[in-house]
Amino acid sequence: MSLIDTHAHLDDSRFDADLDEVVARAAAAGVERVVCVGISAETSEMAVRLAEQYDLLVAAAGIQPNSCAEAAPGDWRRVEELIEHPRVVALGETGLDRYWDYTPFEVQEDYFDRHLRLSQQRDLPVLIHCRDCDEDVLRMLREAARRGPVRGLIHAFSGTSAMAEECLSLGLYLSFAGPVSYRNKKFEPLRLVASRVPADRLLVETDSPYLVPHPLRGKLKRNEPSKVALTAAALAELRGCPVEELSCQTTTNARRLFRLPAAP
Repeated sequence: MSLIDTHAHLDDSRFDADLDEVVARAAAAGVERVVCVGISAETSEMAVRLAEQYDLLVAAAGIQPNSCAEAAPGDWRRVEELIEHPRVVALGETGLDRYWDYTPFEVQEDYFDRHLRLSQQRDLPVLIHCRDCDEDVLRMLREAARRGPVRGLIHAFSGTSAMAEECLSLGLYLSFAGPVSYRNKKFEPLRLVASRVPADRLLVETDSPYLVPHPLRGKLKRNEPSKVALTAAALAELRGCPVEELSCQTTTNARRLFRLPAAP
Protein backbone atom coordinates (compact mmCIF):
# COMPACT_ATOMS: atom_id res chain seq x y z
CA MET A 1 0.00 0.00 0.00
CA SER A 2 1.41 3.36 -1.07
CA LEU A 3 0.24 6.81 0.07
CA ILE A 4 1.08 10.45 -0.63
CA ASP A 5 0.60 13.02 2.12
CA THR A 6 -0.31 16.09 0.06
CA HIS A 7 0.11 18.66 2.85
CA ALA A 8 2.43 18.73 5.86
CA HIS A 9 4.39 21.42 7.71
CA LEU A 10 7.53 19.53 8.66
CA ASP A 11 9.46 22.77 9.10
CA ASP A 12 7.45 23.29 12.30
CA SER A 13 9.60 23.45 15.43
CA ARG A 14 7.71 20.48 16.87
CA PHE A 15 9.69 18.28 14.46
CA ASP A 16 13.11 19.72 15.27
CA ALA A 17 14.14 16.98 17.69
CA ASP A 18 13.13 13.87 15.74
CA LEU A 19 12.52 14.63 12.06
CA ASP A 20 14.70 11.69 10.95
CA GLU A 21 12.44 9.34 12.91
CA VAL A 22 9.27 11.05 11.62
CA VAL A 23 10.39 10.54 8.02
CA ALA A 24 11.39 6.94 8.72
CA ARG A 25 7.99 6.20 10.27
CA ALA A 26 6.27 7.67 7.22
CA ALA A 27 8.25 5.43 4.90
CA ALA A 28 7.51 2.40 7.09
CA ALA A 29 3.77 3.23 6.94
CA GLY A 30 3.84 3.14 3.12
CA VAL A 31 4.07 6.89 2.49
CA GLU A 32 6.03 7.37 -0.75
CA ARG A 33 5.96 11.19 -0.82
CA VAL A 34 5.18 14.07 1.53
CA VAL A 35 4.52 17.58 0.20
CA CYS A 36 6.22 19.89 2.71
CA VAL A 37 4.36 23.20 2.52
CA GLY A 38 5.56 26.71 3.28
CA ILE A 39 3.36 29.46 4.73
CA SER A 40 5.87 32.31 4.31
CA ALA A 41 8.99 33.02 2.29
CA GLU A 42 11.12 31.82 5.21
CA THR A 43 9.21 28.58 5.82
CA SER A 44 9.05 27.95 2.06
CA GLU A 45 12.84 28.11 1.96
CA MET A 46 12.94 25.70 4.90
CA ALA A 47 10.59 23.33 3.06
CA VAL A 48 12.90 23.34 0.05
CA ARG A 49 15.93 22.63 2.24
CA LEU A 50 14.11 19.68 3.82
CA ALA A 51 13.17 18.35 0.37
CA GLU A 52 16.85 18.52 -0.56
CA GLN A 53 17.73 16.58 2.58
CA TYR A 54 15.10 13.82 2.43
CA ASP A 55 14.20 11.90 -0.73
CA LEU A 56 10.71 11.28 0.67
CA LEU A 57 9.91 15.00 0.68
CA VAL A 58 9.01 17.48 -2.03
CA ALA A 59 8.17 21.12 -1.40
CA ALA A 60 5.54 23.79 -2.01
CA ALA A 61 6.36 27.50 -1.78
CA GLY A 62 3.92 30.28 -0.95
CA ILE A 63 2.57 32.77 1.55
CA GLN A 64 -0.47 31.65 3.54
CA PRO A 65 -3.28 34.21 4.04
CA ASN A 66 -2.63 34.56 7.76
CA SER A 67 1.04 35.29 7.03
CA CYS A 68 0.50 37.91 4.32
CA ALA A 69 0.46 40.86 6.71
CA GLU A 70 3.96 39.96 7.89
CA ALA A 71 5.41 39.57 4.39
CA ALA A 72 8.38 41.84 3.67
CA PRO A 73 8.57 43.73 0.35
CA GLY A 74 10.93 41.18 -1.20
CA ASP A 75 9.18 38.04 0.02
CA TRP A 76 7.00 37.55 -3.04
CA ARG A 77 10.08 37.66 -5.22
CA ARG A 78 11.65 34.99 -3.01
CA VAL A 79 8.62 32.75 -3.67
CA GLU A 80 8.91 33.35 -7.42
CA GLU A 81 12.54 32.26 -7.26
CA LEU A 82 11.86 29.23 -5.08
CA ILE A 83 9.36 27.68 -7.49
CA GLU A 84 12.19 27.27 -10.00
CA HIS A 85 13.81 24.72 -7.67
CA PRO A 86 13.51 21.14 -8.98
CA ARG A 87 12.15 19.88 -5.65
CA VAL A 88 9.24 22.35 -5.68
CA VAL A 89 6.08 20.72 -7.07
CA ALA A 90 3.38 23.23 -6.09
CA LEU A 91 2.62 26.83 -5.20
CA GLY A 92 1.15 27.64 -1.81
CA GLU A 93 -0.19 27.49 0.74
CA THR A 94 -2.43 30.34 -0.34
CA GLY A 95 -6.12 31.19 -0.13
CA LEU A 96 -8.45 33.15 2.14
CA ASP A 97 -9.38 33.05 5.82
CA ARG A 98 -12.18 34.87 7.67
CA TYR A 99 -11.81 32.80 10.87
CA TRP A 100 -8.60 34.52 11.97
CA ASP A 101 -8.03 38.26 11.76
CA TYR A 102 -4.28 38.39 11.21
CA THR A 103 -4.33 39.94 7.72
CA PRO A 104 -6.73 42.52 6.21
CA PHE A 105 -8.98 40.71 3.78
CA GLU A 106 -8.03 42.88 0.80
CA VAL A 107 -4.38 41.93 1.39
CA GLN A 108 -5.33 38.26 1.48
CA GLU A 109 -7.16 38.70 -1.82
CA ASP A 110 -4.15 40.39 -3.39
CA TYR A 111 -1.81 37.54 -2.45
CA PHE A 112 -4.32 34.85 -3.44
CA ASP A 113 -4.63 36.50 -6.84
CA ARG A 114 -0.83 36.58 -7.18
CA HIS A 115 -0.61 32.86 -6.43
CA LEU A 116 -3.39 31.98 -8.85
CA ARG A 117 -1.85 34.00 -11.67
CA LEU A 118 1.62 32.57 -11.05
CA SER A 119 0.19 29.06 -10.89
CA GLN A 120 -1.39 29.55 -14.31
CA GLN A 121 1.72 31.15 -15.78
CA ARG A 122 4.04 28.38 -14.59
CA ASP A 123 1.54 25.51 -14.81
CA LEU A 124 2.11 24.59 -11.17
CA PRO A 125 -0.69 23.25 -8.98
CA VAL A 126 -1.85 25.64 -6.26
CA LEU A 127 -2.64 24.57 -2.68
CA ILE A 128 -5.69 26.48 -1.47
CA HIS A 129 -6.58 27.26 2.15
CA CYS A 130 -10.24 28.15 2.72
CA ARG A 131 -11.66 28.86 6.17
CA ASP A 132 -15.09 30.42 6.68
CA CYS A 133 -15.04 32.04 3.24
CA ASP A 134 -16.28 29.54 0.64
CA GLU A 135 -18.00 32.12 -1.53
CA ASP A 136 -14.99 34.46 -1.49
CA VAL A 137 -12.68 31.66 -2.62
CA LEU A 138 -15.13 30.56 -5.30
CA ARG A 139 -15.45 34.12 -6.58
CA MET A 140 -11.71 34.39 -7.07
CA LEU A 141 -11.47 30.92 -8.58
CA ARG A 142 -14.18 31.83 -11.09
CA GLU A 143 -12.23 34.95 -12.03
CA ALA A 144 -9.07 32.89 -12.47
CA ALA A 145 -10.90 30.29 -14.56
CA ARG A 146 -11.89 32.99 -17.04
CA ARG A 147 -8.16 33.41 -17.76
CA GLY A 148 -7.54 29.70 -18.20
CA PRO A 149 -7.49 26.36 -16.37
CA VAL A 150 -6.94 26.35 -12.62
CA ARG A 151 -4.86 23.39 -11.47
CA GLY A 152 -4.66 22.53 -7.80
CA LEU A 153 -6.47 21.36 -4.70
CA ILE A 154 -8.50 22.59 -1.77
CA HIS A 155 -6.41 21.63 1.22
CA ALA A 156 -8.04 20.03 4.30
CA PHE A 157 -11.42 20.42 2.62
CA SER A 158 -14.13 21.44 5.10
CA GLY A 159 -16.77 23.00 2.84
CA THR A 160 -20.30 22.18 1.83
CA SER A 161 -21.46 19.84 -0.91
CA ALA A 162 -22.20 22.91 -3.08
CA MET A 163 -18.63 24.14 -2.53
CA ALA A 164 -17.29 20.71 -3.43
CA GLU A 165 -19.36 20.51 -6.60
CA GLU A 166 -18.19 23.89 -7.89
CA CYS A 167 -14.55 23.23 -7.05
CA LEU A 168 -14.78 19.94 -8.92
CA SER A 169 -16.43 21.66 -11.87
CA LEU A 170 -13.47 24.07 -11.97
CA GLY A 171 -11.11 21.11 -12.24
CA LEU A 172 -9.76 21.10 -8.69
CA TYR A 173 -8.99 18.16 -6.45
CA LEU A 174 -10.28 17.89 -2.87
CA SER A 175 -7.84 16.82 -0.16
CA PHE A 176 -9.14 15.44 3.14
CA ALA A 177 -7.37 15.46 6.49
CA GLY A 178 -8.07 14.14 10.00
CA PRO A 179 -11.54 15.71 10.46
CA VAL A 180 -13.05 13.33 7.91
CA SER A 181 -12.35 10.57 10.45
CA TYR A 182 -14.05 12.32 13.40
CA ARG A 183 -17.13 10.43 14.48
CA ASN A 184 -19.50 13.04 15.84
CA LYS A 185 -22.49 14.88 14.42
CA LYS A 186 -20.59 18.09 13.66
CA PHE A 187 -18.50 16.32 11.03
CA GLU A 188 -21.23 14.22 9.39
CA PRO A 189 -21.80 16.73 6.53
CA LEU A 190 -18.08 16.66 5.73
CA ARG A 191 -18.03 12.88 5.82
CA LEU A 192 -20.98 12.79 3.44
CA VAL A 193 -19.19 15.09 1.00
CA ALA A 194 -16.07 12.92 1.19
CA SER A 195 -18.09 9.80 0.42
CA ARG A 196 -19.31 11.33 -2.85
CA VAL A 197 -16.19 12.93 -4.35
CA PRO A 198 -15.28 11.28 -7.65
CA ALA A 199 -12.48 8.79 -7.08
CA ASP A 200 -10.18 10.49 -9.57
CA ARG A 201 -10.32 13.83 -7.67
CA LEU A 202 -9.72 12.55 -4.15
CA LEU A 203 -6.55 13.22 -2.13
CA VAL A 204 -5.40 12.64 1.46
CA GLU A 205 -3.21 14.68 3.77
CA THR A 206 -2.26 15.14 7.41
CA ASP A 207 -1.69 18.91 7.68
CA SER A 208 0.96 17.87 10.21
CA PRO A 209 1.45 18.83 12.98
CA TYR A 210 -2.28 19.67 13.08
CA LEU A 211 -5.54 17.69 12.73
CA VAL A 212 -4.64 14.39 14.36
CA PRO A 213 -7.03 11.73 12.99
CA HIS A 214 -9.29 9.35 14.91
CA PRO A 215 -8.62 7.26 17.00
CA LEU A 216 -5.51 9.21 18.08
CA ARG A 217 -7.23 12.59 18.42
CA GLY A 218 -6.76 13.83 21.98
CA LYS A 219 -4.03 11.25 22.58
CA LEU A 220 -1.26 12.66 20.39
CA LYS A 221 -0.13 16.27 20.67
CA ARG A 222 1.37 16.25 17.18
CA ASN A 223 0.23 14.78 13.89
CA GLU A 224 2.81 13.38 11.46
CA PRO A 225 2.79 11.96 7.90
CA SER A 226 2.67 8.30 8.94
CA LYS A 227 -0.84 8.98 10.29
CA VAL A 228 -2.17 9.70 6.79
CA ALA A 229 -2.87 5.96 6.71
CA LEU A 230 -5.60 6.50 9.33
CA THR A 231 -7.27 9.16 7.20
CA ALA A 232 -7.09 6.87 4.18
CA ALA A 233 -8.68 4.07 6.19
CA ALA A 234 -11.51 6.35 7.35
CA LEU A 235 -12.16 7.49 3.78
CA ALA A 236 -12.18 3.92 2.52
CA GLU A 237 -14.71 2.96 5.17
CA LEU A 238 -16.92 5.94 4.27
CA ARG A 239 -16.78 5.07 0.58
CA GLY A 240 -17.26 1.34 1.06
CA CYS A 241 -14.07 0.27 -0.67
CA PRO A 242 -10.90 -1.56 0.38
CA VAL A 243 -8.26 0.74 1.85
CA GLU A 244 -5.72 -0.66 -0.65
CA GLU A 245 -7.94 0.51 -3.52
CA LEU A 246 -8.39 3.98 -2.04
CA SER A 247 -4.67 4.31 -1.31
CA CYS A 248 -3.79 3.34 -4.87
CA GLN A 249 -6.33 5.80 -6.30
CA THR A 250 -5.32 8.78 -4.15
CA THR A 251 -1.64 8.09 -4.85
CA THR A 252 -2.31 7.95 -8.59
CA ASN A 253 -4.22 11.23 -8.30
CA ALA A 254 -1.41 12.95 -6.40
CA ARG A 255 1.22 11.75 -8.84
CA ARG A 256 -0.88 13.17 -11.68
CA LEU A 257 -1.50 16.53 -10.02
CA PHE A 258 2.08 17.10 -8.85
CA ARG A 259 3.66 15.31 -11.84
CA LEU A 260 5.55 12.96 -9.57
CA PRO A 261 7.21 9.81 -10.84
CA ALA A 262 6.00 6.52 -9.47
CA ALA A 263 7.95 5.24 -6.50
CA PRO A 264 10.80 2.89 -7.48
